[in-house]
Amino acid sequence: MTRAKVLSLGEMADVERQLESAFELVRGDAGLVAHAPAIRAIVTRGRDKIGEEMLARLPAVELIANFGVGYDSVDVEAARRHGVVVTNTPDVLNDEVADLSVALLLATVRQIPQAERYLRSGRWLSGNFPLGPTLRDRTIGLIGMGRIGRRIAQRLRAFDVPVVYHSRTPQADVPYKHYPDLRAMAADVDTLLAIIPGGAGTRGIVDASVLAALGPRGIFINVARGSIVDEPALIEALRSKTILAAGLDVFADEPRVPAALLDLDNVVLLPHVGSATVYTRGLMGKLVVDNVVSWFEGKGPVTPVPETPWRRKD
Repeated sequence: MTRAKVLSLGEMADVERQLESAFELVRGDAGLVAHAPAIRAIVTRGRDKIGEEMLARLPAVELIANFGVGYDSVDVEAARRHGVVVTNTPDVLNDEVADLSVALLLATVRQIPQAERYLRSGRWLSGNFPLGPTLRDRTIGLIGMGRIGRRIAQRLRAFDVPVVYHSRTPQADVPYKHYPDLRAMAADVDTLLAIIPGGAGTRGIVDASVLAALGPRGIFINVARGSIVDEPALIEALRSKTILAAGLDVFADEPRVPAALLDLDNVVLLPHVGSATVYTRGLMGKLVVDNVVSWFEGKGPVTPVPETPWRRKD
């Protein structure tokens, strides 16, 4: 039996290892060029844009399996037009990302990287590290209350800090105050933590007016997507002390981080490591593989995204 051709985009050695016994794997741009008419599925790390142009070159493709919960690198409307189902890896990374989100919040509020640099540079010998802000007198406004947002809120309850949230629609089964307007929430809190999907609907929603509303005690944490914030406006807000500080795990043009951010001392920067542990990346990879295997066994996708739902054909 001819094995289905699967295009692999990105660094996913473990996924490829699990798939190569049952499928013919082709890799990267070279694989795309050489095998385009016969490729039936794509597994992607989410770094390559998959849209109308690529899909038009792949007449046989049926499935796009995304390694990650966010899938804004895939034009899901184009996929739907071409009859392609898109899957992602929800749930298996919720706790890991929630843990990292709280760690980044604490590192930013308590200035942990700055304090370490202070010690390593020998400045402690000349005097104590300056007193800094605290989590104790803060209210946390979550931008988003999805699966991961709920896990973050659950962890924050242990810190006895008030939590509120902004989303398009209120969640009836959560006990936190809902703000339909992001700017209004920013004005009422002093800490914003973003955990929403990327894409056209959320692009630049944290803009200069939101940062101004957050104010000079404000701290902004982004573990969502770099696209959800106006990055130049954020840089200016940090420079001008319009807000106090930021903690960022994501950027507009990864892995390229603006030099202006690197030069600022009131920002904590991480290289998009929200789910980056051996344990959780292993679970994510397995779910990518499970989606591909299930599809070609005729059982349908395991975790289709809402924009490309699938119903079993009896």
